[in-house]
Amino acid sequence: MIEDIEYNTERPKLIIPEYGRHMQKMVDQAVATEDRVERNKIAKSIIAIMGNLNPHLRDVPDFQPMLWDQLFIISDFKLDVESPFPIPTREELAERPEPLEYPQNFPRYRFYGNNIKRMIDVAVTWEEGDKREGLILTIANHMKKCFLNWNKDTVDDRVIFNHLFELSDGKIDYKDSTEALVDATELLKTKKRFVSNTGSSTKKNYKSNSNNRNTNRKRY
Repeated sequence: MIEDIEYNTERPKLIIPEYGRHMQKMVDQAVATEDRVERNKIAKSIIAIMGNLNPHLRDVPDFQPMLWDQLFIISDFKLDVESPFPIPTREELAERPEPLEYPQNFPRYRFYGNNIKRMIDVAVTWEEGDKREGLILTIANHMKKCFLNWNKDTVDDRVIFNHLFELSDGKIDYKDSTEALVDATELLKTKKRFVSNTGSSTKKNYKSNSNNRNTNRKRY
């Protein structure tokens, strides 16, 4: 009996280990079956078992084609059955995918982010008026907030307007404007207020829980 024990090191390598050794043996049995009708029945039974092993994927549109592709892959493309979907080939599996084209953006001021540049490009296309001016000032205030996240010190509004002029390629010129942005202390105050409120709330919850523990404690 000891001589008949099989070790994983002596067994053939699993092509898709997620399905386990028994699934691999079932596919090998289907490949070895000479009767084509019986082989088709075995293949459909294997597909049903593979579907039961992945119940969370039943609602996926390409669920059945994926199972049939995996069946042929497990058989090392040796299984000759009638498939309701196109049968994959070894060459298609070994084919390397095309490289993805990632957008290469090199912003002048990285602390503003790419969304600021997109907002500025939209503002440039708007017609002159109150809406365009309001959008530009909103963008400028957001730029100031982003600048303060990068540099905790205060920043002059002229610096923001100069950066806005550069990022818009000179199409938005507020360098000589008398408009005043939101004060840096106000922008930093809102952030500190949020942190302090969360801290105080946790302290209140801790005190309330400690009081509940004291009240629930038995007194003798």
